[in-house]
Amino acid sequence: MAISIPDFSTGSVLVAGDVMLDQYWFGATHRVSPEAPVPVVHVDVDEERAGGAANVAVNLAMLGSRVSLLGAAGDDDAARRLESLLQSSGVDTKLIRDPHRPTTTKLRVLSRGQQLIRLDREETGARAPLKPALESQVEGQRVVILSDYGKGALSDVSELIDVAKAAGAVVLIDPKGSDFSKYRNASLITPNESEFRAAAGDWANDDELEAKARQMVANLNLKALLVTRSQRGMLLVTLDDQPFHLSTEAREVFDVTGAGDTVIGTLGAAIAAGCELRMAVQLANLAAGRVVGKIGVAGVTPAELRVALHRRGKGGRESVDAASLLALVDEAKQSGERVVMTNGCFDLLHAGHVAYLEEAKSLGDRLIVAVNDDASVERLKGPGRPINTVEDRMMVLAGLAAVDWVVPFSTDTPAPLIESVLPDVLVKGGDYAVSDIAGGAAVLSNGGEVRVLSFREGRSSTSIIERIRNSH
Repeated sequence: MAISIPDFSTGSVLVAGDVMLDQYWFGATHRVSPEAPVPVVHVDVDEERAGGAANVAVNLAMLGSRVSLLGAAGDDDAARRLESLLQSSGVDTKLIRDPHRPTTTKLRVLSRGQQLIRLDREETGARAPLKPALESQVEGQRVVILSDYGKGALSDVSELIDVAKAAGAVVLIDPKGSDFSKYRNASLITPNESEFRAAAGDWANDDELEAKARQMVANLNLKALLVTRSQRGMLLVTLDDQPFHLSTEAREVFDVTGAGDTVIGTLGAAIAAGCELRMAVQLANLAAGRVVGKIGVAGVTPAELRVALHRRGKGGRESVDAASLLALVDEAKQSGERVVMTNGCFDLLHAGHVAYLEEAKSLGDRLIVAVNDDASVERLKGPGRPINTVEDRMMVLAGLAAVDWVVPFSTDTPAPLIESVLPDVLVKGGDYAVSDIAGGAAVLSNGGEVRVLSFREGRSSTSIIERIRNSH
């Protein structure tokens, strides 16, 4: 099944669960304390990030989903800082404040990429029912994610499932503990391998794992169960289809903190955007492979997912936006590939265009074609142009073997886009002086080349349009 990146902005997701504030202290360590046999860390950088259910919500926002968050927190400064982080990430946040409990915080001290200690502040016995808030906000939500970290926010999880299902939402749960019966009637749960083992018992091989997963799906009246298996990838089990095994997408693992949040967040975002389940799981697996290469709780963007597809040969040639293009170019350059870029209207694609693009591609490993949007073509060519919309022009160009990425631009010249991409080779067709080519000066000053190629004589979109008009 080919993987494609959906428009996540079309989906709305409501997240409810245990929120927390994750704190990170980074610094060098060069000596052992004279007071105890522990390293002394000279802290020079500190960060705060949303954790738990709040991290799930931030992951969704990074993908572009419309996301709301319900959570329980203390009435303290940590809650206010967490709320500020969430609002700056574009998450519509409602925290139920309890002055009798602290906001859950986790402080991690790291040196040279290694976590030395974690200090937690929490009240695990606190109960903070979210049902009234969920009932007021669930209407119209395509997906509800319940993120259970065992801190009390989901003490009434069975009732929350009923409320969400009654509203017609798909209910996804990141579970906690060894008793999964409380998640009965959910659409899907996403335990990791250790959590599933604690709930279902051990297994000797994949056949036994699949059987236990299938049995749990039936017993709990689930639609599906997704077991995340770290370096062994993922296993999706339903009652209707064959088990779906996915190998891990991670190249390097620096930190698995929050990887489960990324999995369920991406899964929810994809389902809310209209993806069928197996496609959504593949996207979640892809996202998890990216996030474990980062330090601490983190998320991924659609551009990063496109880069991951490109890296594994699954993305192929495609139309992209400017942000995605920059990520793809960065990946290509890190891999030692030579990036070539050109631009034009390409209103009616003809043999001259094809020959020109093939010659441009021969100058490097990757070819970017920047295409004038419809308004800029009209400004350049006059009323009645373009003949074909920018979407159609980009689709045709993306189908050519010589072209790797097609990107639109709306400015009168592509100079701003070229100056942000800074290709190794900038190519223009026609009778131009190098000094007159838009963006050329920036490319040259960056150590790149600017080349002028010849179009085939007598072949142009304008001449073809004129011949068509004269034939009538």
